[in-house]
Amino acid sequence: MRRFMCLIALATSACNMVAEPAPQPVPTAQRQPVKGLAPGEVQGAFAAVSRRVEPVAERECRSRTQGLNCDFLIRIDPDPNAAPNAYQSLQRDGRPVITFTRRMLGQIANHDELAFVMSHEAAHHIRGHLARQAQNSALVSVGAGLITALVGGSAATVSTAQDVGGFVGSRSYSKDFELEADELGTIITHKAGYRPSIGVRFFNRLPDPGDRFLGTHPANPDRVQVVQATIARHNLN
Repeated sequence: MRRFMCLIALATSACNMVAEPAPQPVPTAQRQPVKGLAPGEVQGAFAAVSRRVEPVAERECRSRTQGLNCDFLIRIDPDPNAAPNAYQSLQRDGRPVITFTRRMLGQIANHDELAFVMSHEAAHHIRGHLARQAQNSALVSVGAGLITALVGGSAATVSTAQDVGGFVGSRSYSKDFELEADELGTIITHKAGYRPSIGVRFFNRLPDPGDRFLGTHPANPDRVQVVQATIARHNLN
């Protein structure tokens, strides 16, 4: 049964395992140490960029969706020790929230990078990624449980299969979601008056996650390639 469980996990994520030619790496500038926004600059930079990105993100949200709450709340995490991160979440009433930790802001070099990351997180909401991720997780979880029950699995085994299926389902399309957010985030960054061609340099300093099976983020060169292609396609800066 343990072997069967492994087969379930592989089968439910097969769409991510199609053998394709490896993408050619995108040339990037030589990495140089970059001093992030100083503590005294953070509040002013964050307020200035938020004022420009928020209304653009809200207009894009309303023009691309129907019935979705587009009233973004963009905030700084009050915990000064929170790990470097920027993420999108939802309040109970469905209001989208974009949160930056202070340590994350300390790794961002300029307003263009800040606008790019902020726009990327807004794009996650506009594309409905949280809801789609939950739906994928639920569908694969139910399917894995049904398959296990049909072959005579015990109640405990069915429960385990559902847990495994939910985990696989939640990650099956996460890399695609990141690339979708990179593409739309590039457009929002430009419309807010910032340069995505500069903002994308933030990826040059991120640890590259590579193309790990069931990883949550695509390789950095793939993300840079999407941004550069979007800039060229829409004649952005």
